[in-house]
Amino acid sequence: MPVTKSAGGPQGAVDLKLDLRYPPKSAKRLHSKDSSFWDGHPSESPGLEKTTGITAFQTLVHLVKGNMGTGILGLPLAVKNAGILTGPLSLLAMGFIACHCMHILVKCARRFCHRLNKPFMDYGDTVLHGLEASPSAWLRSHAHWGRHIVSFFLIVTQLGFCCVYVVFLADNLKQVVEAVNGTTNNCHYNETVILTPTMDSRLYMLAFLPFLVLLVLIRNLRVLTVFSMLANISMLVSLIIITQYIAQEIPDPSRLPLVASWKTYPLFFGTAIFSFESIGVVLPLENKMKDARRFPAILSLGMSIITALYIGIGALGYLRFGNDIKASITLNLPNCWLYQSVKLLYIVGILCTYALQFYVPAEIIIPFATSQVSKRWALPLDLSIRLAMVCLTCTLAILVPRLDLVLSLVGSVSSSALALIIPPLLEITTYYSEGMSPLTIAKDALISILGFAGFVAGTYQALDELILSGGPLTFSNSTVFIQ
Repeated sequence: MPVTKSAGGPQGAVDLKLDLRYPPKSAKRLHSKDSSFWDGHPSESPGLEKTTGITAFQTLVHLVKGNMGTGILGLPLAVKNAGILTGPLSLLAMGFIACHCMHILVKCARRFCHRLNKPFMDYGDTVLHGLEASPSAWLRSHAHWGRHIVSFFLIVTQLGFCCVYVVFLADNLKQVVEAVNGTTNNCHYNETVILTPTMDSRLYMLAFLPFLVLLVLIRNLRVLTVFSMLANISMLVSLIIITQYIAQEIPDPSRLPLVASWKTYPLFFGTAIFSFESIGVVLPLENKMKDARRFPAILSLGMSIITALYIGIGALGYLRFGNDIKASITLNLPNCWLYQSVKLLYIVGILCTYALQFYVPAEIIIPFATSQVSKRWALPLDLSIRLAMVCLTCTLAILVPRLDLVLSLVGSVSSSALALIIPPLLEITTYYSEGMSPLTIAKDALISILGFAGFVAGTYQALDELILSGGPLTFSNSTVFIQ
Protein backbone atom coordinates (compact mmCIF):
# COMPACT_ATOMS: atom_id res chain seq x y z
CA MET A 1 0.00 0.00 0.00
CA PRO A 2 1.23 3.47 -0.62
CA VAL A 3 2.03 6.02 0.91
CA THR A 4 1.16 9.09 2.50
CA LYS A 5 -0.14 9.57 5.85
CA SER A 6 -1.14 12.88 6.96
CA ALA A 7 -2.14 14.27 10.22
CA GLY A 8 -4.24 17.30 10.53
CA GLY A 9 -7.64 18.86 10.92
CA PRO A 10 -10.75 18.29 8.83
CA GLN A 11 -8.83 18.69 5.61
CA GLY A 12 -5.57 17.69 7.14
CA ALA A 13 -2.31 19.27 8.03
CA VAL A 14 0.62 17.20 7.07
CA ASP A 15 4.36 17.22 7.27
CA LEU A 16 5.47 13.69 6.51
CA LYS A 17 6.35 11.84 3.40
CA LEU A 18 5.80 8.12 3.11
CA ASP A 19 6.17 6.58 -0.25
CA LEU A 20 6.76 2.91 0.17
CA ARG A 21 4.94 -0.38 0.12
CA TYR A 22 4.68 -1.59 3.68
CA PRO A 23 4.76 -5.21 4.72
CA PRO A 24 1.26 -6.72 4.55
CA LYS A 25 0.40 -6.45 8.25
CA SER A 26 1.52 -2.86 8.44
CA ALA A 27 -0.31 -1.96 5.27
CA LYS A 28 -3.52 -3.50 6.51
CA ARG A 29 -3.24 -1.67 9.82
CA LEU A 30 -2.52 1.68 8.18
CA HIS A 31 -5.40 1.25 5.75
CA SER A 32 -7.80 0.48 8.57
CA LYS A 33 -6.94 3.79 10.18
CA ASP A 34 -8.51 5.42 7.15
CA SER A 35 -5.88 8.05 7.11
CA SER A 36 -3.43 9.36 4.66
CA PHE A 37 -0.03 10.34 6.01
CA TRP A 38 2.05 12.89 4.25
CA ASP A 39 6.22 13.80 4.53
CA GLY A 40 7.76 14.82 4.29
CA HIS A 41 10.61 14.91 3.36
CA PRO A 42 9.14 14.60 4.95
CA SER A 43 7.95 14.47 4.78
CA GLU A 44 5.07 15.68 7.19
CA SER A 45 -5.30 13.61 7.41
CA PRO A 46 -8.08 11.76 8.00
CA GLY A 47 -9.77 14.10 5.52
CA LEU A 48 -7.89 12.77 2.49
CA GLU A 49 -10.13 9.80 1.74
CA LYS A 50 -9.81 8.47 -1.76
CA THR A 51 -13.59 8.19 -2.12
CA THR A 52 -14.04 11.95 -2.04
CA GLY A 53 -10.59 13.17 -2.95
CA ILE A 54 -9.09 16.59 -2.37
CA THR A 55 -9.52 19.69 -4.47
CA ALA A 56 -6.82 21.36 -6.52
CA PHE A 57 -6.47 24.12 -3.93
CA GLN A 58 -6.09 21.64 -1.08
CA THR A 59 -3.45 19.78 -3.10
CA LEU A 60 -1.58 23.05 -3.62
CA VAL A 61 -1.72 23.87 0.09
CA HIS A 62 -0.43 20.41 1.06
CA LEU A 63 2.41 20.63 -1.49
CA VAL A 64 3.57 24.04 -0.28
CA LYS A 65 3.13 23.16 3.39
CA GLY A 66 5.17 19.99 2.99
CA ASN A 67 8.23 22.09 2.11
CA MET A 68 8.02 24.51 5.03
CA GLY A 69 10.33 22.79 7.52
CA THR A 70 13.73 23.54 9.01
CA GLY A 71 15.36 23.65 5.57
CA ILE A 72 13.95 27.07 4.76
CA LEU A 73 15.51 28.50 7.95
CA GLY A 74 18.96 27.42 6.76
CA LEU A 75 18.68 28.94 3.28
CA PRO A 76 20.14 32.37 4.21
CA LEU A 77 23.39 30.69 5.24
CA ALA A 78 23.20 28.58 2.08
CA VAL A 79 22.96 31.77 -0.01
CA LYS A 80 26.03 33.08 1.83
CA ASN A 81 27.90 29.94 0.80
CA ALA A 82 27.00 30.58 -2.86
CA GLY A 83 26.94 34.38 -3.11
CA ILE A 84 24.17 36.96 -3.21
CA LEU A 85 23.85 36.57 -6.99
CA THR A 86 24.83 32.93 -7.48
CA GLY A 87 22.68 31.73 -4.56
CA PRO A 88 19.26 32.96 -5.75
CA LEU A 89 20.02 31.99 -9.36
CA SER A 90 21.07 28.51 -8.23
CA LEU A 91 17.91 28.17 -6.13
CA LEU A 92 15.88 29.09 -9.21
CA ALA A 93 17.69 26.49 -11.33
CA MET A 94 17.40 23.80 -8.65
CA GLY A 95 13.70 24.53 -8.22
CA PHE A 96 13.16 24.12 -11.95
CA ILE A 97 15.15 20.87 -12.12
CA ALA A 98 13.47 19.45 -8.99
CA CYS A 99 10.04 20.26 -10.45
CA HIS A 100 11.02 18.64 -13.76
CA CYS A 101 12.12 15.45 -11.93
CA MET A 102 8.77 15.36 -10.12
CA HIS A 103 6.97 15.57 -13.47
CA ILE A 104 9.13 12.70 -14.73
CA LEU A 105 8.12 10.57 -11.74
CA VAL A 106 4.43 11.36 -12.26
CA LYS A 107 4.64 10.56 -15.99
CA CYS A 108 6.35 7.21 -15.41
CA ALA A 109 3.93 6.26 -12.62
CA ARG A 110 0.93 7.05 -14.85
CA ARG A 111 2.36 4.95 -17.64
CA PHE A 112 2.74 1.88 -15.43
CA CYS A 113 -0.70 2.42 -13.89
CA HIS A 114 -2.25 2.31 -17.36
CA ARG A 115 -0.11 -0.59 -18.51
CA LEU A 116 -0.73 -2.72 -15.42
CA ASN A 117 -4.28 -1.50 -14.78
CA LYS A 118 -3.48 -0.27 -11.28
CA PRO A 119 -5.19 2.72 -9.64
CA PHE A 120 -2.01 3.93 -7.96
CA MET A 121 1.75 3.46 -8.15
CA ASP A 122 4.10 4.63 -5.39
CA TYR A 123 7.73 5.71 -5.81
CA GLY A 124 9.21 2.33 -4.95
CA ASP A 125 6.87 0.40 -7.27
CA THR A 126 7.46 2.87 -10.09
CA VAL A 127 11.21 2.30 -9.88
CA LEU A 128 10.62 -1.47 -9.67
CA HIS A 129 8.52 -1.55 -12.85
CA GLY A 130 10.87 0.92 -14.55
CA LEU A 131 13.75 -1.50 -14.09
CA GLU A 132 11.56 -4.37 -15.30
CA ALA A 133 10.95 -2.41 -18.50
CA SER A 134 14.66 -1.84 -19.03
CA PRO A 135 16.32 -3.38 -22.11
CA SER A 136 19.10 -4.65 -19.84
CA ALA A 137 18.56 -8.25 -18.71
CA TRP A 138 20.69 -7.64 -15.61
CA LEU A 139 18.52 -4.69 -14.53
CA ARG A 140 15.35 -6.70 -15.14
CA SER A 141 16.60 -9.58 -13.00
CA HIS A 142 17.53 -7.18 -10.18
CA ALA A 143 14.46 -4.94 -10.46
CA HIS A 144 13.37 -5.65 -6.88
CA TRP A 145 16.43 -3.74 -5.70
CA GLY A 146 14.85 -0.58 -7.08
CA ARG A 147 12.21 -0.62 -4.36
CA HIS A 148 14.84 -1.46 -1.73
CA ILE A 149 17.00 1.49 -2.82
CA VAL A 150 14.07 3.90 -2.54
CA SER A 151 13.24 2.44 0.89
CA PHE A 152 16.83 2.86 2.04
CA PHE A 153 17.13 6.48 0.96
CA LEU A 154 13.74 7.33 2.43
CA ILE A 155 14.79 5.88 5.80
CA VAL A 156 18.08 7.79 5.68
CA THR A 157 16.25 10.98 4.73
CA GLN A 158 13.67 10.74 7.51
CA LEU A 159 16.20 9.83 10.20
CA GLY A 160 18.35 12.66 8.86
CA PHE A 161 15.43 15.02 9.35
CA CYS A 162 15.21 13.82 12.95
CA CYS A 163 18.93 14.52 13.48
CA VAL A 164 18.46 18.03 12.11
CA TYR A 165 15.56 18.56 14.49
CA VAL A 166 17.63 17.53 17.52
CA VAL A 167 20.40 20.01 16.64
CA PHE A 168 17.83 22.74 15.92
CA LEU A 169 16.06 22.18 19.24
CA ALA A 170 19.31 22.35 21.21
CA ASP A 171 20.70 25.45 19.45
CA ASN A 172 17.52 27.48 19.82
CA LEU A 173 16.73 26.51 23.41
CA LYS A 174 20.35 27.19 24.43
CA GLN A 175 20.13 30.69 22.99
CA VAL A 176 16.81 31.44 24.68
CA VAL A 177 18.08 30.25 28.07
CA GLU A 178 21.41 32.07 27.88
CA ALA A 179 19.82 35.36 26.80
CA VAL A 180 16.90 35.26 29.22
CA ASN A 181 18.42 37.87 31.57
CA GLY A 182 19.01 40.28 28.69
CA THR A 183 15.67 39.79 26.96
CA THR A 184 13.53 42.94 26.84
CA ASN A 185 10.12 44.00 25.60
CA ASN A 186 11.64 46.54 23.20
CA CYS A 187 12.40 44.95 19.83
CA HIS A 188 13.66 48.20 18.26
CA TYR A 189 16.48 48.92 20.66
CA ASN A 190 19.14 46.32 20.03
CA GLU A 191 22.48 45.99 21.75
CA THR A 192 25.07 43.38 22.43
CA VAL A 193 23.69 40.94 24.96
CA ILE A 194 25.95 39.46 27.61
CA LEU A 195 24.88 35.86 27.80
CA THR A 196 24.67 33.78 30.94
CA PRO A 197 26.89 30.76 30.24
CA THR A 198 25.06 27.45 30.43
CA MET A 199 25.84 23.88 29.51
CA ASP A 200 27.13 22.74 26.12
CA SER A 201 24.60 22.38 23.32
CA ARG A 202 25.18 18.61 23.28
CA LEU A 203 23.90 18.42 26.84
CA TYR A 204 20.76 20.21 25.68
CA MET A 205 20.34 17.45 23.10
CA LEU A 206 20.53 14.85 25.84
CA ALA A 207 18.01 16.86 27.86
CA PHE A 208 15.53 16.56 24.97
CA LEU A 209 16.04 12.79 24.69
CA PRO A 210 13.46 11.74 27.34
CA PHE A 211 10.78 13.89 25.70
CA LEU A 212 11.61 12.49 22.27
CA VAL A 213 11.43 8.94 23.61
CA LEU A 214 7.96 9.58 25.03
CA LEU A 215 6.81 11.04 21.71
CA VAL A 216 8.04 8.16 19.56
CA LEU A 217 6.36 5.61 21.84
CA ILE A 218 3.05 6.94 20.51
CA ARG A 219 2.06 4.32 17.94
CA ASN A 220 -1.44 5.58 17.14
CA LEU A 221 -1.44 7.85 14.11
CA ARG A 222 -4.66 9.55 15.14
CA VAL A 223 -3.02 10.69 18.38
CA LEU A 224 -0.22 12.19 16.30
CA THR A 225 -2.84 14.26 14.46
CA VAL A 226 -2.97 16.65 17.40
CA PHE A 227 0.81 17.11 17.29
CA SER A 228 0.68 17.76 13.55
CA MET A 229 -1.89 20.53 13.95
CA LEU A 230 0.12 22.12 16.76
CA ALA A 231 3.33 21.93 14.73
CA ASN A 232 1.78 23.50 11.63
CA ILE A 233 0.21 26.39 13.52
CA SER A 234 3.31 27.26 15.54
CA MET A 235 5.65 27.07 12.54
CA LEU A 236 3.36 29.13 10.32
CA VAL A 237 3.05 31.93 12.88
CA SER A 238 6.82 31.87 13.44
CA LEU A 239 7.63 32.05 9.73
CA ILE A 240 5.34 35.05 9.23
CA ILE A 241 7.00 36.94 12.10
CA ILE A 242 10.49 36.09 10.79
CA THR A 243 9.64 37.26 7.28
CA GLN A 244 8.32 40.63 8.40
CA TYR A 245 11.45 41.20 10.48
CA ILE A 246 14.09 40.38 7.86
CA ALA A 247 12.32 42.57 5.29
CA GLN A 248 13.02 45.67 7.42
CA GLU A 249 16.13 47.87 7.43
CA ILE A 250 18.12 45.92 4.84
CA PRO A 251 21.71 47.25 4.71
CA ASP A 252 23.62 48.15 1.54
CA PRO A 253 23.93 44.90 -0.45
CA SER A 254 27.07 46.08 -2.29
CA ARG A 255 29.22 44.86 0.61
CA LEU A 256 28.24 41.25 -0.06
CA PRO A 257 30.07 39.11 -2.64
CA LEU A 258 28.13 38.27 -5.78
CA VAL A 259 29.87 34.91 -6.04
CA ALA A 260 31.26 33.06 -3.04
CA SER A 261 34.20 30.65 -2.97
CA TRP A 262 33.72 27.48 -4.97
CA LYS A 263 34.81 25.52 -1.88
CA THR A 264 31.63 26.44 -0.01
CA TYR A 265 29.24 25.92 -2.93
CA PRO A 266 28.77 22.18 -2.20
CA LEU A 267 27.44 23.17 1.24
CA PHE A 268 24.91 25.37 -0.54
CA PHE A 269 23.89 22.46 -2.74
CA GLY A 270 23.30 20.13 0.19
CA THR A 271 21.17 22.61 2.13
CA ALA A 272 19.20 23.66 -0.95
CA ILE A 273 18.36 20.14 -2.11
CA PHE A 274 17.47 19.26 1.49
CA SER A 275 14.85 22.02 1.32
CA PHE A 276 13.51 20.92 -2.08
CA GLU A 277 13.26 17.24 -1.15
CA SER A 278 9.48 16.80 -1.31
CA ILE A 279 9.36 14.33 -4.18
CA GLY A 280 7.98 11.67 -1.85
CA VAL A 281 4.63 13.46 -1.50
CA VAL A 282 4.05 13.93 -5.23
CA LEU A 283 2.46 10.58 -6.13
CA PRO A 284 0.35 10.35 -2.95
CA LEU A 285 -1.10 13.79 -3.58
CA GLU A 286 -1.90 12.97 -7.20
CA ASN A 287 -3.66 9.81 -6.06
CA LYS A 288 -5.85 11.76 -3.64
CA MET A 289 -6.96 14.46 -6.09
CA LYS A 290 -10.54 14.48 -7.33
CA ASP A 291 -9.31 15.40 -10.81
CA ALA A 292 -5.78 14.03 -11.20
CA ARG A 293 -5.56 15.44 -14.72
CA ARG A 294 -4.99 18.87 -13.17
CA PHE A 295 -2.12 17.69 -11.00
CA PRO A 296 0.76 18.60 -13.38
CA ALA A 297 -0.42 22.20 -13.45
CA ILE A 298 -0.84 22.25 -9.66
CA LEU A 299 2.62 20.76 -9.24
CA SER A 300 4.19 23.44 -11.43
CA LEU A 301 2.33 26.21 -9.59
CA GLY A 302 3.21 24.81 -6.18
CA MET A 303 6.90 24.42 -6.98
CA SER A 304 6.94 27.96 -8.41
CA ILE A 305 5.54 29.31 -5.13
CA ILE A 306 8.00 27.24 -3.10
CA THR A 307 10.97 28.37 -5.19
CA ALA A 308 9.91 32.02 -4.89
CA LEU A 309 9.58 31.65 -1.09
CA TYR A 310 12.99 30.01 -0.84
CA ILE A 311 14.67 32.68 -2.93
CA GLY A 312 12.93 35.43 -0.93
CA ILE A 313 13.77 34.05 2.52
CA GLY A 314 17.31 33.05 1.52
CA ALA A 315 18.22 36.35 -0.15
CA LEU A 316 16.50 38.63 2.39
CA GLY A 317 18.00 36.75 5.32
CA TYR A 318 21.52 37.05 3.91
CA LEU A 319 21.00 40.70 2.96
CA ARG A 320 19.67 41.49 6.45
CA PHE A 321 22.42 39.83 8.48
CA GLY A 322 25.31 39.55 6.01
CA ASN A 323 28.29 37.54 7.17
CA ASP A 324 26.77 37.25 10.66
CA ILE A 325 24.05 34.91 9.40
CA LYS A 326 23.82 31.70 11.43
CA ALA A 327 22.88 28.13 10.58
CA SER A 328 19.24 28.86 11.37
CA ILE A 329 17.91 32.36 10.88
CA THR A 330 16.03 32.08 14.17
CA LEU A 331 19.42 32.35 15.91
CA ASN A 332 19.81 35.87 14.44
CA LEU A 333 16.56 37.26 15.82
CA PRO A 334 16.71 40.07 18.44
CA ASN A 335 16.66 39.32 22.14
CA CYS A 336 13.19 40.67 22.81
CA TRP A 337 10.30 38.55 23.96
CA LEU A 338 8.44 38.70 20.64
CA TYR A 339 11.28 37.04 18.73
CA GLN A 340 12.29 34.80 21.61
CA SER A 341 8.71 33.52 21.52
CA VAL A 342 9.25 32.75 17.82
CA LYS A 343 12.12 30.46 18.79
CA LEU A 344 9.97 28.82 21.45
CA LEU A 345 7.14 28.33 18.95
CA TYR A 346 9.50 26.73 16.49
CA ILE A 347 10.87 24.51 19.26
CA VAL A 348 7.34 23.31 19.99
CA GLY A 349 6.61 22.83 16.29
CA ILE A 350 9.81 20.90 15.58
CA LEU A 351 9.43 18.80 18.72
CA CYS A 352 5.97 17.72 17.57
CA THR A 353 7.13 17.18 13.99
CA TYR A 354 9.91 14.88 15.20
CA ALA A 355 7.32 12.26 16.13
CA LEU A 356 5.69 12.53 12.70
CA GLN A 357 8.95 12.25 10.77
CA PHE A 358 10.01 9.34 12.98
CA TYR A 359 6.78 7.50 12.13
CA VAL A 360 7.94 6.88 8.56
CA PRO A 361 11.13 4.83 9.16
CA ALA A 362 9.48 3.17 12.16
CA GLU A 363 6.63 1.86 9.97
CA ILE A 364 9.13 0.53 7.44
CA ILE A 365 11.54 -1.16 9.86
CA ILE A 366 9.38 -2.31 12.80
CA PRO A 367 6.74 -4.41 10.95
CA PHE A 368 9.50 -6.36 9.21
CA ALA A 369 11.36 -6.93 12.50
CA THR A 370 8.29 -7.97 14.50
CA SER A 371 7.23 -10.42 11.78
CA GLN A 372 10.38 -12.40 12.54
CA VAL A 373 9.45 -13.10 16.19
CA SER A 374 6.52 -14.61 18.02
CA LYS A 375 3.55 -12.48 19.02
CA ARG A 376 4.71 -12.57 22.64
CA TRP A 377 7.88 -10.67 21.81
CA ALA A 378 6.40 -8.33 19.19
CA LEU A 379 5.58 -5.43 21.54
CA PRO A 380 8.89 -5.51 23.49
CA LEU A 381 10.79 -5.63 20.19
CA ASP A 382 8.68 -2.76 18.79
CA LEU A 383 9.44 -0.54 21.78
CA SER A 384 13.11 -1.53 21.81
CA ILE A 385 13.56 -0.59 18.16
CA ARG A 386 11.86 2.76 18.71
CA LEU A 387 14.14 3.47 21.67
CA ALA A 388 17.23 2.45 19.70
CA MET A 389 16.28 4.58 16.69
CA VAL A 390 15.61 7.74 18.70
CA CYS A 391 18.89 7.23 20.58
CA LEU A 392 20.63 6.82 17.23
CA THR A 393 19.35 10.16 15.93
CA CYS A 394 20.35 11.88 19.15
CA THR A 395 23.81 10.28 19.08
CA LEU A 396 24.41 11.33 15.48
CA ALA A 397 23.31 14.87 16.32
CA ILE A 398 25.74 14.96 19.25
CA LEU A 399 28.57 13.76 17.02
CA VAL A 400 27.84 16.50 14.46
CA PRO A 401 26.21 19.36 16.43
CA ARG A 402 26.51 21.84 13.57
CA LEU A 403 23.15 22.53 12.03
CA ASP A 404 24.57 23.69 8.69
CA LEU A 405 26.65 20.52 8.30
CA VAL A 406 23.80 18.21 9.26
CA LEU A 407 21.51 19.93 6.72
CA SER A 408 24.13 19.64 4.01
CA LEU A 409 24.98 16.02 4.80
CA VAL A 410 21.36 14.84 4.76
CA GLY A 411 20.64 16.81 1.60
CA SER A 412 23.74 15.61 -0.21
CA VAL A 413 23.53 11.95 0.80
CA SER A 414 19.86 11.08 0.48
CA SER A 415 17.82 13.98 -0.87
CA SER A 416 19.95 14.29 -4.00
CA ALA A 417 19.36 10.61 -4.77
CA LEU A 418 15.58 10.73 -4.39
CA ALA A 419 15.08 14.14 -6.02
CA LEU A 420 17.73 14.35 -8.76
CA ILE A 421 19.54 11.08 -9.48
CA ILE A 422 16.80 8.42 -9.60
CA PRO A 423 13.97 10.16 -11.59
CA PRO A 424 15.99 10.87 -14.79
CA LEU A 425 17.39 7.34 -14.79
CA LEU A 426 13.85 6.04 -14.28
CA GLU A 427 12.71 7.88 -17.42
CA ILE A 428 15.51 6.30 -19.45
CA THR A 429 14.75 2.75 -18.27
CA THR A 430 11.01 3.26 -18.81
CA TYR A 431 11.05 4.67 -22.34
CA TYR A 432 14.38 3.60 -23.83
CA SER A 433 13.02 0.40 -25.44
CA GLU A 434 10.25 2.45 -27.11
CA GLY A 435 12.64 4.95 -28.59
CA MET A 436 13.93 8.14 -27.01
CA SER A 437 15.50 11.15 -28.65
CA PRO A 438 19.22 11.56 -28.03
CA LEU A 439 18.49 15.01 -26.60
CA THR A 440 16.18 13.56 -23.91
CA ILE A 441 18.72 10.90 -23.01
CA ALA A 442 21.46 13.53 -22.76
CA LYS A 443 19.24 15.73 -20.62
CA ASP A 444 18.42 12.92 -18.20
CA ALA A 445 22.04 11.80 -18.02
CA LEU A 446 23.18 15.37 -17.32
CA ILE A 447 20.68 15.82 -14.45
CA SER A 448 21.71 12.53 -12.86
CA ILE A 449 25.40 13.34 -13.24
CA LEU A 450 24.89 16.76 -11.66
CA GLY A 451 22.95 15.16 -8.83
CA PHE A 452 25.69 12.59 -8.28
CA ALA A 453 28.38 15.30 -8.40
CA GLY A 454 26.45 17.26 -5.78
CA PHE A 455 26.11 14.11 -3.71
CA VAL A 456 29.87 13.48 -3.74
CA ALA A 457 31.03 17.10 -3.41
CA GLY A 458 28.45 18.05 -0.78
CA THR A 459 29.19 15.03 1.38
CA TYR A 460 32.95 15.50 1.07
CA GLN A 461 32.85 19.23 1.81
CA ALA A 462 30.58 18.81 4.85
CA LEU A 463 32.86 16.14 6.31
CA ASP A 464 35.95 18.16 5.45
CA GLU A 465 34.52 21.23 7.20
CA LEU A 466 33.98 19.17 10.32
CA ILE A 467 37.50 17.74 10.25
CA LEU A 468 39.18 21.10 9.57
CA SER A 469 37.29 22.72 12.42
CA GLY A 470 39.07 20.34 14.76
CA GLY A 471 35.92 18.46 15.72
CA PRO A 472 32.33 19.36 16.47
CA LEU A 473 31.78 23.06 16.65
CA THR A 474 29.03 24.76 18.58
CA PHE A 475 27.72 28.09 17.47
CA SER A 476 27.96 31.23 19.45
CA ASN A 477 24.43 32.15 20.41
CA SER A 478 24.98 35.84 20.97
CA THR A 479 23.55 38.18 18.39
CA VAL A 480 24.97 41.65 17.91
CA PHE A 481 22.79 44.29 16.32
CA ILE A 482 24.23 47.57 15.10
CA GLN A 483 21.82 50.37 14.48
